[in-house]
Amino acid sequence: MTTLYYYHDDFLQHDTGPGHPECAARLTHINAELAGADFASLVKVTPTLKENIRDHIQRLHSPALIEKIFAMIPEQGHAYLDQDTVLSPGSGRAALLAASSVCDAVDRVLTGQADNAFCAVRPPGHHAEAERAMGFCLFNNIAIAATYARRQYDLQRVAIVDFDVHHGNGTQQAFYQQAEVLYASTHQMPHYPGSGHPSETGVGNIVNVPLAAGDGGPQFRQKYRDIILPALKLFKPQLMLLSAGFDAHKDDPLASIMLEADDYAWLTRQLVEIAERECSGHIVSILEGGYNLAALQESVGAHIKALMNS
Repeated sequence: MTTLYYYHDDFLQHDTGPGHPECAARLTHINAELAGADFASLVKVTPTLKENIRDHIQRLHSPALIEKIFAMIPEQGHAYLDQDTVLSPGSGRAALLAASSVCDAVDRVLTGQADNAFCAVRPPGHHAEAERAMGFCLFNNIAIAATYARRQYDLQRVAIVDFDVHHGNGTQQAFYQQAEVLYASTHQMPHYPGSGHPSETGVGNIVNVPLAAGDGGPQFRQKYRDIILPALKLFKPQLMLLSAGFDAHKDDPLASIMLEADDYAWLTRQLVEIAERECSGHIVSILEGGYNLAALQESVGAHIKALMNS
């Protein structure tokens, strides 16, 4: 398996301020993990700004939101879109590079240059709605990737699997009436942002599978076996995108689900198996949450090993 790893030092320049959980150290810890011998065959990609990337972003987000974000970027210090969502002088370029990364990963995977990819991008994206940046997120990277893939490659079936502990309200909103995109999510409920009830089904393309505080690997795996994996097999995706949040780990400070790194490895293996059968193994995985640095480092390592099939 050829696995790409997208990273740029400019992602570190999105400065969220002292004590913010979504910090640059998240990526430096991931890079430390991937420096090991187990990842020697990982193909590292330094992204560049994609031509017309703002046009691709604008297919998901209103011009007013895009203009507001860039107008609020400070020359120094911080500006706040809300109490959780912070802008710094480097945030605009980081956000454009994040969107560029996921689109480039779609290109390389769908044209056969790699089997799959992991994009270690900041800021994260799955909470960002069409008219609103929120929950640490500026632009919805995975929704941008799905829309780009459908538009550029005429795909009729794109699956998004979101295993972040928080529901991806922005992603669900983007595709709520689009049967060509399957959105399947496990998330703690009740918990931020408050969406993700099983009754939210879109046009039959939304699969929400809540977890309760204290649930761990056995409950997580069973719900995937019983609900999400069968839905994916029935959907037969032409591309699988992953909102790869690792904040359902038992040591994460922002939630109360009790997963361990091996649970992420298990899920990734299941998803790789379905992707190999349905879409030539084509997966693009995009970093979302994960705020205990040691747990994030270990969990991302387990996830990428499973993507590499090693």
